[in-house]
Amino acid sequence: MEKWIEVRKGGSFAQLGKKYGLDPVLFRILCNRGVVTQADIETYLYGGREKLHDPHLLKDGEVAAELLADAIAQGKKIRIIGDYDIDGVNASYILLKGLRRCGAIADAAIPDRMKDGYGINENLIQAAAEAGTELIMTCDNGIAALDAISFAKQKGMTVIVTDHHEIPYRMDESGTQIWLRSEADAIVNPKQQDCAYPYKELCGATVAWKVLQLLYEKMDIPVEQADEFIENVGFATVGDVMNLTGENRILVKLGLQALEQTKNPGMKALIAQTGLQDRKISSYHVGFLLGPCINASGRLDTARRSLALLMEEDLTAAAELARELVELNESRKSMTLQQTELAMQRVVEQGLEQNKVLVVYLEECHESLAGIIAGRLRERYHRPVIVLTKGEDGVKGSGRSIEEYSMFDELTAVAELFTKYGGHPMAAGMSLTEENAALLGQRLNENCRLTEDDLVEKVYIDVVMPMSYVTEELVYDLSLLEPCGKGNTKPIFAEREIRVKRATRVGRLQNVLKLQLLTRDNRQVSGIFYDDIDRFFGYLEEKFSKEDVMAMCEGRPNGITFSAIYDPSVNTYGGNREIQMIIRRYC
Repeated sequence: MEKWIEVRKGGSFAQLGKKYGLDPVLFRILCNRGVVTQADIETYLYGGREKLHDPHLLKDGEVAAELLADAIAQGKKIRIIGDYDIDGVNASYILLKGLRRCGAIADAAIPDRMKDGYGINENLIQAAAEAGTELIMTCDNGIAALDAISFAKQKGMTVIVTDHHEIPYRMDESGTQIWLRSEADAIVNPKQQDCAYPYKELCGATVAWKVLQLLYEKMDIPVEQADEFIENVGFATVGDVMNLTGENRILVKLGLQALEQTKNPGMKALIAQTGLQDRKISSYHVGFLLGPCINASGRLDTARRSLALLMEEDLTAAAELARELVELNESRKSMTLQQTELAMQRVVEQGLEQNKVLVVYLEECHESLAGIIAGRLRERYHRPVIVLTKGEDGVKGSGRSIEEYSMFDELTAVAELFTKYGGHPMAAGMSLTEENAALLGQRLNENCRLTEDDLVEKVYIDVVMPMSYVTEELVYDLSLLEPCGKGNTKPIFAEREIRVKRATRVGRLQNVLKLQLLTRDNRQVSGIFYDDIDRFFGYLEEKFSKEDVMAMCEGRPNGITFSAIYDPSVNTYGGNREIQMIIRRYC
């Protein structure tokens, strides 16, 4: 079930279109995204490097840089402790390469997902101490590791935390939030309440990069040399599904441009292995082709493979590492499909569809797949989902949420159930005992304040616009909205009462539907549908008749009409240019 809602915000769209020489539709979309002032419009459309915020505004940023500079000067061993996902791997690479550029004796440790779990812990600290490490620097983790950091301080280590996750807190007896802070010597996280940094949605790799800029400044290295890592910053921002608003959007735009011209042998090899060489790389390619390969090593093997790929200087060795990561990702996809089908079966068998928060226990599932499966279930049922798996030391879980439900806050409300937890409003991870795993779904649903309306997916339409309005010029103007992703979605257009002259299956697997459409003003346009064709035909047969669907497929007159949400595009297949509407949803 879903509800389509047209966003209607007023504005001087025609005047803006004339002023900037762009289609007024573009400015209606910008208005829907809250981009309304002249300064915001120009930053959105044309903002570049000069619009990024000053790293000096980060609380403890200069303290961290000073501690690093002193450690380098004294020849102290520095160990970076990252995370096993896209963000953590790229953050680790930025710091390791950057610190060595400054002359540091530095290495990196990335937790083993199965053995160590998420983030810094006592085992990693003990290993660092045994290696003679005197300064530990976290990236993409550490903000909630109060006990582990206390242990490191007992070992006499200096600790710098760079992170972007939510600040941990507890509730006092009066219901007031008490923010918790570790004993770290410097904590750099823009989400700290007393941090003056104006943009709070940075990923872990960006926070690490900003600290590195401050260090370069102290080491008299031209700060612009840190821009070699901007491709990693953009990659991590997309891969960690951060909001593509404000500074993040500029970073991703710059990062994608740099990625196309990358000098990193490992990144070059991965681009080649995924067939993207000589292609314009988009946020889609990072999010769904390149990024999952970096993630796959941390899921099924060790993320040290992905870090090794980025650090590799030899093209031949890099190609072999990239090939291995692509193969791991293919294995991961197969395992994910199997376990997702099992999870959906469990939801039905256990009657969980009635719950507002779904908690599904997949005992045999590889714990690294829990988050992906939770995301698939969230898409299917549009409600918060937690997938639990059986680990060596108890139960581990990963959750994905909807906008109306802050998973981090709701887990905090039942924090006594967990041995460890953390995350964001939209995603979280947790560890707990088998006994408490049985209670988790019950407790979360007892506390849940979601309404039935919250559980209906809302699709917000930017413009109800005839397909016949679309021109190549408009498609070009809409490309200025890129990069698109979370928080800056592709524009959503809709039209009612579309008729179908002909529907033809095409493609090697006959899994693409090519459509000849007639709009309300009787104009013929071309359409394409990449989703589940049988489900689409079933919907039309139920609403109209099998005879109408058969006539549609044969190009004969029929009574079928439907409403659609669509993306306009220009199809250049075979050397021909054709405006084509990609049908995303229908009713």
